Amino acid sequence: MLFPENESQRSFDLLFSKNPNPMWVYNQNNLKFLDVNEAAVIHYGYSREEFLQMQITDICPSEDVPILLEYFRQKYSNLHFAGQWQHQRKDGQIIDVEIFIQIIEYGNYNARLVNIRDITQHKEIERTLQESEARFRVISEAIPVPFIISRVSDGLILYANTELLQTFQFSSEYLVNRKKFGDLYHNLADLEALLKILNQQNFIHNYELQLKRADKTHFWAIASLQYLIFNNESAILTVFNDINDRKNAETKLQEQNEFLRIIFESIPLMIALINANGKLQWVNQEWENILGWKFQYFQTRDVLEVLYPNPEYRQYVINFIQSAQRNWGDFKTQVRDGRLLDTSWTNVYLSNGQIIAIGQDITERKQTELALKAQADREQLMRTVAQRIRQSLNLQDILNATVQEVRDLLGVNRVVVYQFDSEMIGTIMAESVEPGWTVSLGVEIHDTCFETGTGVEYYQGRKRAIANIYEAGLTDCHLRLLEQFEVKANLVVPILLEVSSQNPGSHLWGLLIAHQCSGFREWEENQLDLLDQLTVQLAIAIQQSSILEQAQTELVQRQKAQVKLKAALAEKEVLLKEVHHRVKNNLQIVSSLLQLQSQTLKDPEAIKVLRESQNRIESISLIHKNLYTSANIGQIDVADYINNLAASLLISYQIWPGKIALETDIDPLSLNVDQAIACGLVINELISNALKHAFPNQQVGTISIALRNAGNSIEMTIRDNGIGLPDNLDWTNTDSLGLSLVYDLVTEQLEGDITLERNHGTVFKIKFTQLTLHQ
Repeated sequence: MLFPENESQRSFDLLFSKNPNPMWVYNQNNLKFLDVNEAAVIHYGYSREEFLQMQITDICPSEDVPILLEYFRQKYSNLHFAGQWQHQRKDGQIIDVEIFIQIIEYGNYNARLVNIRDITQHKEIERTLQESEARFRVISEAIPVPFIISRVSDGLILYANTELLQTFQFSSEYLVNRKKFGDLYHNLADLEALLKILNQQNFIHNYELQLKRADKTHFWAIASLQYLIFNNESAILTVFNDINDRKNAETKLQEQNEFLRIIFESIPLMIALINANGKLQWVNQEWENILGWKFQYFQTRDVLEVLYPNPEYRQYVINFIQSAQRNWGDFKTQVRDGRLLDTSWTNVYLSNGQIIAIGQDITERKQTELALKAQADREQLMRTVAQRIRQSLNLQDILNATVQEVRDLLGVNRVVVYQFDSEMIGTIMAESVEPGWTVSLGVEIHDTCFETGTGVEYYQGRKRAIANIYEAGLTDCHLRLLEQFEVKANLVVPILLEVSSQNPGSHLWGLLIAHQCSGFREWEENQLDLLDQLTVQLAIAIQQSSILEQAQTELVQRQKAQVKLKAALAEKEVLLKEVHHRVKNNLQIVSSLLQLQSQTLKDPEAIKVLRESQNRIESISLIHKNLYTSANIGQIDVADYINNLAASLLISYQIWPGKIALETDIDPLSLNVDQAIACGLVINELISNALKHAFPNQQVGTISIALRNAGNSIEMTIRDNGIGLPDNLDWTNTDSLGLSLVYDLVTEQLEGDITLERNHGTVFKIKFTQLTLHQ
């Protein structure tokens, strides 16, 4: 820089000496100070005289001198240059400066003018910032949680730590490519929802969403967002936590729960979850279907109080639950429509105090048990009454024993036998009554209801089971009669006698009645059937008694017809002996069958075996029914008997209509009782065997029965077109009770022959000699 004389020199001196920045002039050749201004003296602590004795290298740290000299050498030709250096003040303090050097003429020296700006504070701030950034990076890299900082304005990623790069499988060049924040999200709708919530709340904690890695695979994470200032820009800090393993575990748990739910819904058992406080937590569909209640109904109700409204019975249920026994208990459970359902329950205790209650509807099982018990009771009662009939011809003894046995069996308050006279005036002939109730024995009842025709239904054989006399549509006179004897419910069965063998028809002798006086009662169908069967026995006893009474009266009153009377009496005596003989034989056969069957019984086959035994008993009972209804007591109408027997077997084995056809071809013939019983049992066993084994998998087929009169012999053929008996089966020597029974009946009872053909099914051919009544 060239300065003109005089005024230019003065301007330079003014700008140089009064400049607030330190300035000096040095000799380029030897680097000695030529001049310094007042700011330099103040700033560096050296006096002007001290400066003029020094070189510019004296104010530089010793380690910077070689660098400075090399710098000057390279910049020598430049008119001006600048740079940042460190200088050392007189007190030893190191300061950061920025220098600007220009070439000037200063006397005859090759001089340089240096303008100095102290940037120590700026450098300190810069170093502090660098240290802060370094600390930030060290800390951020050490944090084991992925996070990212993105710019608010455009979503540009400003910073991402190493954990995030590893989590998203991004390379280190990812940030160089200036990726956007939204690229991390599997569904941009999640990002939009996040930003919307962030704008409203300024922060977000633990928001679940799906993210995507560099390879486009997805994973679950929770995100937390917050606004901040980063590098003087508005930014968003987003912290991610990988919850993919947890989500997978939750998904697996949900799948397992769904699997268990499907199992629980498919199991044909009632299942309920109850907490430690007795509150219903969950039930399956079967529970709701059987009990009729919906789970929501019990959100504010006690489930045990609803299902078991009686407090004493409910406590009994609670005691069973608290006993924690791993067995089944049977209970009467009230369903939604008010019915009491037979159920069976067991409980499983969980470690958290909860209880899994498992139940099933056992109504059908209970009905079966009741039916079996009723059948056994009915058979016992029949045996008792039949024994009375055999032991005594005294009608009163028989009636007294019958009413007592019936009252004990049915558990009713009163049982009576009610007899009508020709004017429909009734008399109680026999009674069994609990103490405390009105005794009606011997009371003559003038029932105007029967006189006006109300009892015509009893003439027709109608039975009645009345659960509540006030809801049965009875006439006022009938109600008054029942109220007279405190009756609330009753069973009524007519006792009908056959008029004569030459004059078919029935005569109403009286009624067998069971009274419930203590309250109304729902009757079971088998109870009414029991009384109906008893009236048959009573009719036999009454007819026998009547026959005997008539015979005795005729012996006294009709001396003139003594011969005829003796002949009639002999015929009656023969008839009575025949009846006794047949009943005895039939009961012995029944007893023998049950004994044989009991030796082969195993628990799972109990119902099957019982059904087979019942079929055998039915085949015999049909014989006795035909006996007391037939005009010819000694002979059996074979065609009618076999048709009824075969139809009963199809019903017993629940054969669908059209599945198995039954064909019969029977000549008009009659058999005596012994042969009829044997034939009936043979037919029963062979048809039962065909129904059980010949048509598997609901196969369609035909069973045929043929009876031919071949002179003095009878040929019986029983055929089916099923799968046939196994070739290796010796049916004459087998463990099968049915086939063994068939063989014994034919060879011993009928004294006949039996052959087996296995061509296109199974054919049994039986031939035996027909016997007369007295053979």
